[in-house]
Amino acid sequence: MIRVMIVDDQELIRAGLRTIIDAHPDLTVVAEAADGFAALKLLETTAADVALMDIRMPGIDGVEVTRRLRGIYSPEQLRILVLTTFEQDENVLAAIKAGADGFLGKGAGPVEITTGILETARGARALSSKALGAVVEHIAHDTSIPTDPAAAQLFTRLTAREREVVEAIVSGMDNAEIAGKLFVSPYTAKTHANRAMTKVGARDRAQLVSLAFRAGMRP
Repeated sequence: MIRVMIVDDQELIRAGLRTIIDAHPDLTVVAEAADGFAALKLLETTAADVALMDIRMPGIDGVEVTRRLRGIYSPEQLRILVLTTFEQDENVLAAIKAGADGFLGKGAGPVEITTGILETARGARALSSKALGAVVEHIAHDTSIPTDPAAAQLFTRLTAREREVVEAIVSGMDNAEIAGKLFVSPYTAKTHANRAMTKVGARDRAQLVSLAFRAGMRP
């Protein structure tokens, strides 16, 4: 059973998230906190596997809470999944740089939220399409990333269609957009993406994009 701590200053949102999470057979809510200081205090006595973290809160925001938690707990001890209405690029990058393991918008549905928690608990980086787009944009403008022949060699393992899907991901497309471009279903697009990640050894799409850039792929 994966233990989840909800950190959000809005009681109604905490209640809704608790209902969604507790309805899943592999998830349980073990604690709730209305602000960052309360979250830090609660984790001293309550064991959690994933902290579901809001960004805008009174006292200290979710980015600072994440930074402080990372100074205490390794990712193996505590995964942090940011869930917020604010999906602007600066929020995504600030949260990830502070040590967040994933980033979802509050517009996500119950399945996306529970799937994100499960993926985060397993060590993957769960990112909404907007968050992934911010990561792609950041990497695209990072001129310090060198081309790596070893990374390029990894991508020779892909089929032509898998490579098309990776190139679409690198350009910032989500599964629905890839499906429209390649005239396949979103499920098929996701399947090709997952197979590509397995073949190149990427644990999630953010790492896939990073490897692709090192292999010389650009939007």
